[in-house]
Amino acid sequence: MSMTDPIADYLTRIRNAASANYKRVDIPASSLKKQITRILKEENYIQDYTIVEDDKQNVIRIALKYNNGESVLKGLERVSRPGLRKYATSDKLPRVINGLGVAVISTSKGVMTDKQARQQGVGGEVICYIW
Repeated sequence: MSMTDPIADYLTRIRNAASANYKRVDIPASSLKKQITRILKEENYIQDYTIVEDDKQNVIRIALKYNNGESVLKGLERVSRPGLRKYATSDKLPRVINGLGVAVISTSKGVMTDKQARQQGVGGEVICYIW
């Protein structure tokens, strides 16, 4: 069975694992998922992650982060999807919860947060919001 939106599946797996208080979650790897996971780690939304080598497909193993038994991740929302792509110029990049959250942007200079994209003056596809 083919999956039409692997990024939405990635976000849903993390959201479900966090709401079920799992310590870790395994997700099939791709280069875009690795970049989003790197941003989650840099912004302190997850404890750590490793890439597990497998014969068929690599797996991203994410260790979720909790504070007093409550997940640090409050929300993950897919913005741009296969049926409706959302793009933003550098001067119109979205702010998630007035800067408390992070928007993940796929730019010509790589995948980065909205703050990094503003600093570098680049726009691109708005992949998801994280808060």
